[in-house]
Amino acid sequence: MSSQEETNGKPVIRDLRRIDPATGQVRDPGQGGPAQPGSRGPSKPRGKHAASKPGGASFGAAGPAGPGARPGQARAGTDRAGADRADEAARAAELQAAEQQLAERTADLQRVTAEYANYRKRVERDRAAVREQAVANVLYGLVPVLDDIGRAREHEELVGGFKSVAESLEAAVTKLGLQSFGEDGEPFDPNVHEALMHSYSPDVTEPTCVKILQPGYRVGERILRPARVEVAEPGEAEAPDEPDDEPGDAGGVHHQPSGSGDAPGRQETSADDE
Repeated sequence: MSSQEETNGKPVIRDLRRIDPATGQVRDPGQGGPAQPGSRGPSKPRGKHAASKPGGASFGAAGPAGPGARPGQARAGTDRAGADRADEAARAAELQAAEQQLAERTADLQRVTAEYANYRKRVERDRAAVREQAVANVLYGLVPVLDDIGRAREHEELVGGFKSVAESLEAAVTKLGLQSFGEDGEPFDPNVHEALMHSYSPDVTEPTCVKILQPGYRVGERILRPARVEVAEPGEAEAPDEPDDEPGDAGGVHHQPSGSGDAPGRQETSADDE
């Protein structure tokens, strides 16, 4: 301040506007209007309606970071960019971990599903096997009864109420899956046939079941009893064996010398004496 201003003791206001309000021209830097007594000096803008600096820029507004930006602002922008990159890297790592965990859980679910499907199939198979075994045991105990019914039918003794009972029993065991097999003239199979008699016949070209003595029974693929049969093989029929001639029979004359009826031992003794 000048001495005059100091002596007056009043505030001095200087016009620092770049545009001269009187002429409308741009003032030179450092040129200001005359100080007006009784006015306060330039004051800082207050509130959001702060006066703008020359050039239309607000005192409180921060301009974009440029070559003339402050070091603090550049450092803040760099820190913000690094934080953004770190956040992106963290999100990518979390996404990768979630995808890996999802793949592991999917594989576990598929494995558990396959194990459960195999377990269910195994249980159903075991259940069917147990049921088949139980039914087979019951039907095996009824096989002798069916044999008796078959023999009674062959002798025409299956009459009256006994015939009705026999037919009901046969229908029941058939419904449970019991099947009889074995017919005359079918080829002999040792897996399903049991040969009780054997013979030769020129009428067959391979081992053949010429007579079914007892039918066989099966349940599904399980053989309860093989069919008992008489088997004939290709070949000439064997002649029955003839009884041997006794020494006293007429057929034994050729063992003795002609004209002699003595025993052979006596003839040999006579020959030695001679």
